[in-house]
Order: sequence, then C-alpha cells, then structure tokens
Amino acid sequence: MRKKIGKLAALVEGAKVIGNADTFITDIVQDSRQATKGAMFVCVAGEHVDGHKFIPDVKAKGAVAIVTERDIEPPQGIAVLKVPNLDEALQIIVPYFFDIPSQRLRLIGITGTNGKTTTSFLLRSILRHAGHKVGLIGTIQTLIEEEQLPSQNTTPNIVDLQRLLARMVEEGIEYVVMEVSSHALAQNRVAGCEFDTAVFTNFTQDHLDYHKTMENYLEAKAKLFDSLGGPGIKPDKTAVVNLDDEKAQYILDRSKCNHITYALGEESADIRAVDIKLGPLGSTFTIQGGFGRMPVRTHIAGLFNIYNVLSATSAAAAENVPYQVIGEAVSEFRGVPGRFETVDAGQLFNVVVDYAHTPDGLENILHTARAITENRIITVFGCGGDRDRTKRPIMGRIVAQLSDIVITTSDNPRTEDPEAILAEIEAGVAEVIGKKTHEKVTDRREAIYLAISLAQAGDTVIIAGKGHEDYQIIGTEKIHFDDREVAREALGGLS
Repeated sequence: MRKKIGKLAALVEGAKVIGNADTFITDIVQDSRQATKGAMFVCVAGEHVDGHKFIPDVKAKGAVAIVTERDIEPPQGIAVLKVPNLDEALQIIVPYFFDIPSQRLRLIGITGTNGKTTTSFLLRSILRHAGHKVGLIGTIQTLIEEEQLPSQNTTPNIVDLQRLLARMVEEGIEYVVMEVSSHALAQNRVAGCEFDTAVFTNFTQDHLDYHKTMENYLEAKAKLFDSLGGPGIKPDKTAVVNLDDEKAQYILDRSKCNHITYALGEESADIRAVDIKLGPLGSTFTIQGGFGRMPVRTHIAGLFNIYNVLSATSAAAAENVPYQVIGEAVSEFRGVPGRFETVDAGQLFNVVVDYAHTPDGLENILHTARAITENRIITVFGCGGDRDRTKRPIMGRIVAQLSDIVITTSDNPRTEDPEAILAEIEAGVAEVIGKKTHEKVTDRREAIYLAISLAQAGDTVIIAGKGHEDYQIIGTEKIHFDDREVAREALGGLS
C-alpha cells in the first residue's frame, strides 16, 4: 500500500494537511511499537495513555506522518493530517488505504452473546472441507489457513483489522470468518467491512458495564445486520438468524436482505434439528430443511452445541456449500479449546474446563454436565472484575441451583477487590444454596485443587469462566494461569 497523505485528507470533510501533502504513506499504525519507515501513526488520546507522547518514538522508527484531532506543531520531517473527528476519519481513511480488502473476500460475521467462537470454528472447518482457503478472526486466535496469530480482542481495532484483511487477500484467502463483538460494532471497528453473510446466535445478558442497558447492547448487535443492506459492490447478502431467540424478529426486521432461519423449537424455521439424542461426548440428530433430511453425529456435547451446528450449517448453506460436505465436516469436528474441554488423567470422574462467563452460558454447560454425570456436579467459578456487576448474583443463583457443590473463586478480578466480587456472587448463591456444600476460596488455584480433592467416582467437576485463557489479571498485572494446567497438576497429586 502506498498513498499520498493529501489524497487521504481529501476523503474527509474538514481535514487538512500540515506539512508536505505529497508525503507517501506506506502503512497506518495505531500502536507505536508497530511503526516502520513510511508509516502514519494514529494519535489516540486514550483514557490511560495519550498516543501523542509517542510521536518522537515513531519518528525515530521512520514514521513520516501522524493523524490527530489536535492543533499541534508538526515535528520536523513529519506531516500532520488534522481531522475534525478521529474515529470518523479512520472509518473512511483506513479501509481506503488498504484498498477495501473485504470487497475481495467472502466475509462472514458472527455475533451474539454466546456461541460465536464454536460457530466460527465449525464454519471454518466446513468451508475448508469444501476446498476453500479460509481465515478466521476471533476470541481465541486469528488463523490464516494454518498460521496462528494471537488475538488481543475478539474483533481487532479498525487499523489492525483492515491490515489483517489486506494480508489475507495477498495470501489468497477466499473466506474470512469473523467473530464480531458488540464492543466492535458500537465502536465502528468493522467500518469499511462489506459482509456477505451475518449470523445472529442468541441474545442474553452480558457487557452491561459497557452498554449500560440491554437495549443498547441489542442495538449494537443489530448494526451488523444493518450493514447487509448498506452500500457495497457484492450482491446477495444473507442474514442467518436463530429463530428460537426472542430477539430474532428484531434482527430480521433490521436485515434488508435474504434470510435463513434456524431453530430447534420454531417449526417455521428454514433449517431445524430433529430426532435429537444427547450423549456424554456428542450428539446425534437430523438436520432438515428444503434440501431434505441429513443425519449428523457430532463430537461436541450439549444442546447449545446443536444450535452452534445449525448456525454454522445455515451460514454455509448461504454460501452454497453442498449439504453432504457440511455433514461430513460437522461429523469430523472435534471442538474448540476451552469450550467444554475435558481434562483426562485417568481419574474416575469428569473434569471440564469451559469459557462460560454469562448466566446463559453457565446454565447451558451445567445442563450439559448433568446429562453426562452419574453422581454430583462440583462447580468452580467466579466473575470478572471491572465488568458487568449485575450478572454476578444471577450467576451465583444459577450455579447453586444446578450444582451439588459450589466453590466460588476469583476469575480476573482486575482492579476490583476479589472479596467484594465474591460477596456479590454470594448474594445469589445464598438465595438457593440450602443444604448443599458451598465453599468460598479466593485463590483460584486453591479452589481448583479443592474441587478435585472433593470429587468422587461418577462426579463432574466444572471449572468455568476462563476456558482457553492462559492468564489471570490481578490488579493491572497479567500473570500466567491456565485452568487446564492447574487441573492436571491437581489430578497428578491425587493418591
């Protein structure tokens, strides 16, 4: 990519260049550590860090320009692109600079409170089984075919996202499957992305620390479906919607394009799962629709994963993947790290690690655990600090209702007092705990060890909240911590 800064300024009303308007830009970066020769640095005045203080650093690395809202004197050799509103300017400038890569890809966005990650991995597997080159952008990792890149956010910032999509175009990727978070939609991080298919998995409580109300949260999700009817060069957009969700009609009304609906309960859905048999390690069922009936056997347990299979199947159908190929791929799929992931050291009880961190997610995995458990369910869980506080007592109540032994502990307390977080969870636990065993252990490692020491033959230990994460955030420090590793250590210490 190589464009003159004056050309970028011409795209934004009220923008002006201070310095040489013929300066060529070879990259745009929002992280000063990524600056290279010819780059333009985005000066974000954040809550905690002001990007303007890094101007000398990026200049030393060869950056030739900055973009800012502020009136500043241009440092020698640096051109300044002054814009009225930085966020709005980036939504125009960045996709243009990277040649609007989404228009040269088939782009599938997946949003919803739960199920985004498993649906995205399933859909990636289906598309690859169909012979396509596929990229994936999501919570656990970013994949360019088999190449793995770390993920900092479920959906990257607009600069990193457009650069990543441009790289995928260069590497011959045909499809990109992207988890699209409500934060990303509210902050317009996916501006300039032309989606071909958008998937709505479900809508339950989460992220109210950010969105404040459920109405705002839903509105953020709906923006993805608004975009399907917006300007673009690609025809035949499709909205894929879970018709069993109570907000399905709201999303359908916002989708001015083709619709494919799926469901377990709603008989009017285009694609349904029937003849369902749930097992401890997977399920069998039949997917039926206008194409006929297709028997499926999966290696991922739980009713909620049948919904994930239906969402991925529907999105693949929107992309004209043959149903035989879909069925083969689903039957071969082995799951996602940290999503109902078992830890097996030869013990006589189940140990399951799961990312569930919402009321709905916890309820789903505990119902699934009950289906595979002969004896008791022992649940270890906590709630993240500096996040939605209103869900804490709700989650406590759900776990106390659906578990035999409850062990509350720290998740990522961040800058909150872990004891204060536990107190808010305890309010919900206390409503229904009755005579069940209940322990409060602030240290997460100790809590996991306790759960495994209490487990007997036929029990299931659920360790919920962090899943694939290999860290814990205490204060502002991120330390290494992996529930799966700790569980294996605890199992290794059993006599």
